Amino acid sequence: MDHFNEFGLPEALTHTLQHMQFNTPTPIQAQAIPHALLGKDILGSAQTGTGKTGAFGIPLIAALLTNPRGSALVMTPTRELATQVLSQLQAMLGKQSKIKTALLIGGESMPKQLQQLRNRPRLLVGTPGRINDHLERGSLMLHDTGFLVLDETDRMLDMGFTVQIERVMKFMPKTRQTMLFSATLPNNIVKISEKYLNNPVRVSVDAASSPAANIKHDVIRVADTDKYQRLLTELSERTGSVIIFVKTKYGAEKMAVKLLKTGHSVDTIHGDLRQNKRDRVIANFRNKKCRILVATDVAARGLDIPHIEHVINYDLPQCAEDYIHRIGRTARAGAEGAAICLVTPSDSSKWAAISRLMDPNAPEEKPRASKPKKHRTGNGGGGNSKQGEFKGSRKRFNRQPTKKAA
Repeated sequence: MDHFNEFGLPEALTHTLQHMQFNTPTPIQAQAIPHALLGKDILGSAQTGTGKTGAFGIPLIAALLTNPRGSALVMTPTRELATQVLSQLQAMLGKQSKIKTALLIGGESMPKQLQQLRNRPRLLVGTPGRINDHLERGSLMLHDTGFLVLDETDRMLDMGFTVQIERVMKFMPKTRQTMLFSATLPNNIVKISEKYLNNPVRVSVDAASSPAANIKHDVIRVADTDKYQRLLTELSERTGSVIIFVKTKYGAEKMAVKLLKTGHSVDTIHGDLRQNKRDRVIANFRNKKCRILVATDVAARGLDIPHIEHVINYDLPQCAEDYIHRIGRTARAGAEGAAICLVTPSDSSKWAAISRLMDPNAPEEKPRASKPKKHRTGNGGGGNSKQGEFKGSRKRFNRQPTKKAA
């Protein structure tokens, strides 16, 4: 399919897609939408920024517009992703649509959500914890919910939502259409798909653990004592919006304060912020009111801001798969971006796990500390330093180019 007009979509949806400038389907959309429109279950893997929301959103909206009864539920791992998904689905519905919606996420006013549910919404988007809260209260009924989407399923399982997801399933009709999307497909995802999907069509636009091909990777070996100074160097050599990932909430706050004192325009986001504060921080970053966002992994998924040019992994993630989601914040929708990793000697095992995930055929690295080597200036270019040098050395992560996402 080369154009959305070829899918045979409802006229109202075709019109809104044209207004949203959805012209040519991305690879994941071209693969998933025809099967989904036939009512088939979908097991999909695709990196963020490849049009995944459209891949499940377009068939979902088509189902709601075609059938006057029934509802659809989308579950996401984070509040930010839920908010973003609902916003895009509402745009697909169009301003004149009479189909009501509800956003069910933690941190938002419960009375507000109860009012939305009293309006009998047919499109529900939320996080597993809050959806369960409403089910237990009796304020949410899913007996006629015939369309289910599990988005970023691997992240939901990583965050411990398995029990909540299974509880939600008990409230849903067994006869339904289910679409499961995940950036990676480890064994636990495959097991869930076997349990809850009915003969799913498998769609994939890339290797399950490959990042976007248009991301430039810089791996910088650095001593622990020189790590922060090297961060400052990287920030001064680069232009454009930056996300810096750190391990902890305390670390994020501390980093933001230090960068503010050095004159950088910076804000921070982590799990302890109230929802209205988190929304404000993201809005300011989206509107370029600050250049740098220091974040924990709460922002690794669902943050769709096209102008992000650099992702800096100041601390490596605990889970290798999270590296894929972190760097997916840049190079959105075919744009180019850069991913920078500051790797200290104590990070060797974490980086080895990430390297194996990125390229299972790569030879195993055996890093060793050596004498510091003078850092070459430039806008993120690679140096000629050896892999084993930690202090100030830089390595380009070499991988075979994959097909560039549309």
